[in-house]
Order: sequence, then C-alpha cells, then structure tokens
Amino acid sequence: MKGFQFVFPGRKGVYSDFIWNHQCFSGIDYVIKEGGELKGVFKIHNEYGEEWTDAVSHQLGNYDYLMGADIEYRNPYVVEEMKKWIKWYMDTTKVDGIRLDALKHISSDFLKEWIFYIKTELNPDCYILGEFWKDEAEKIEYFSDKMNDLISCFDAPLHYNFFTASKEGKDYNLSQILKGSFLEKKPVFSVSFVENHDTQQLQALESSVEDWFKPIAYTIILLSDEAYPCVFYPDLFGAEYIDVREDQEIHIIISKVEELPSLLEVRKRFAYGKQIDYFDHPNCVAFVRNGNEKHPGCIVIMSNSDEGFKEIELGKEHADSTYIDFLKNRHEEIHTDENGKAIFCVNPGSVSVWVKKYKP
Repeated sequence: MKGFQFVFPGRKGVYSDFIWNHQCFSGIDYVIKEGGELKGVFKIHNEYGEEWTDAVSHQLGNYDYLMGADIEYRNPYVVEEMKKWIKWYMDTTKVDGIRLDALKHISSDFLKEWIFYIKTELNPDCYILGEFWKDEAEKIEYFSDKMNDLISCFDAPLHYNFFTASKEGKDYNLSQILKGSFLEKKPVFSVSFVENHDTQQLQALESSVEDWFKPIAYTIILLSDEAYPCVFYPDLFGAEYIDVREDQEIHIIISKVEELPSLLEVRKRFAYGKQIDYFDHPNCVAFVRNGNEKHPGCIVIMSNSDEGFKEIELGKEHADSTYIDFLKNRHEEIHTDENGKAIFCVNPGSVSVWVKKYKP
C-alpha cells in the first residue's frame, strides 16, 4: 500500500487501471504506527460508511470483517470493478461455474447484484455455488431466499448429521438422517457433502466423519434422487500430511473410502427414476430407485447397527429376478417371487446396493 493506495506499478495498467485506495476498503487487520506494529481490526472511515455493513451475517453481532483488507462493497466503483474483473476472468478461463467462499462475510446486496450481472450479461447457465456455513438449515434457507435463488449452497447441517451419526453409532436414529438438513428444505439449491477441507482433522471446523460411516453417508448423497453431491478428493484418493497443534507435529492420514468408486459407478449406471423410501427403522433404512427406460434402477439398504433386512416388493415386472450386491459386501444372490417381492439384506454397520443380475 503506497499512500493508502494499491498501485501495482509492475502491471502498468495492463489488466485494469483501477486504483484501490482507502475508499475501497471497510477494514484492515493491522495498522503501522510509529515505534512498531499495532495489531487488531480497524474500521476504515470512508464516504460510503463508518460502520460495518448490515447486509452480512449477524453472527457475533456483525460478520462483515474476516481477514486482510476488507473490501467496501458499498462503493459503486468497486462494484463496477468487480464486474469488469469477473468478465475478464470468465473470458480468460472459459469457466462455466464458480464457487464462492465465506459468504457470511460478504454483502448480500453486492452478491445479488454481481451474480445477477453474471447470469444476465456473461453466462445465464453459469453454475454458482456458495459456502454460507451455518449448522441451522433455516438460516441457509433465509440467505438463499434473500439471494432470490441465484446460487446453490453447501448443506453444512447434513454434514453435521453425518458427523453425529458416525459418533453415536447404533444410538443414532438413521431414519432421521435428513432431518434438519438444507436438502430437506430446498433440495434444488442444496449441495450435499460428507467432508471438506475445513472439517478434516486440525482444521477450522474440525468435525471429521468416522471412517465406518462414510460409505453410508456417500450412499445417501450419491444415490438419492434429490441430493446434488460433492465428493471430497481425499475420500476418493486418500491423503497424508503433517499439521501442527500447540507446537506439536501431528501425522494425519485420511484413508480413501473403498466403496466410493463403486458408488460412483452405481450413480452413473443405476441410480435413476422415482425413489421409494423405507426409512421405517432407527438402525436399518432403505430406498429403491425405480430406474427408467435406459437404466435398470437399484435397491439401496444401510445399517448403522446389526445385520439388517427389508422386505421390498418391486412389482410383477421384476418377478422371478435375481439380484446381486454391486458393492460386493454381500455375496449371496437374492431371488424375487412371482410378485417381484424379496428380502434384501445388509451387513452390520454397512451398505449394500442390490442390482439385477443379467444373464450373459
């Protein structure tokens, strides 16, 4: 910062001739005074306001400031520069989707105007996903409504359901796993996930889902008809790293979820058509995807306790058929009767996806 301005002399105005001065920021996390550095969060008084904006989350009173130099989105020149920047970015990269971080700290008034500009002037089909991290679905729903459904939001409440279920084991009522989720409130605008970079060990929102439950959680978000899933890279490929807590180095290993590739294959080949739920037991639940003209459908059954089973009638069009567990957790074959009825099983604390066995 030179004379309260970011001038970027090396760029020589190639990308933009906009000058970022104190009118473009609402706060900063430190100031330099004679004799040394004074740490803290300081408001920057400018002609657009001397207080934090009100169009943010009211967590802890006001969540406008997060870190670094906080941008003043009440300044119309800043808004126009942000529009020019995103146009340059999208023209340069050719992206057709954007993920926005930390939306609790950004003016919803600005976001609505900026995203409307993207949708109307740049790409009406641009997919925009935001992280508005709340453990209460009603608060995410309020934000989504305020944004006029212009963006999708991560379903943090569903993640916390998975986290709690993995900790409580058989004491968790699996039939209520979707209760209180954003998926339950606004499925079209909900993005479901099991883990992310913030929830893994030693991170800011640490709430790691235990390994035994991850196949169940991924089954729910990948194979349900309304869920729009996001897969965490380390859960697919594994990860290993060293992190530090209280000056102590800790070796972290994130094991890959062995069933995940097969679940992705099931989503691609079988998880189509109307869904019929059998969420009628606290420890064993199931759902059926009926399939469509091109995809045969599947029967999904999960348990967070002992070995479980469900009697399911698929209809006479599936009479005298043979089913196998695509995940290979169960090795028997299941045969339907003349009405297409059979008892489908699952191992303790596990998941099975039963698909029709076709003769070669």
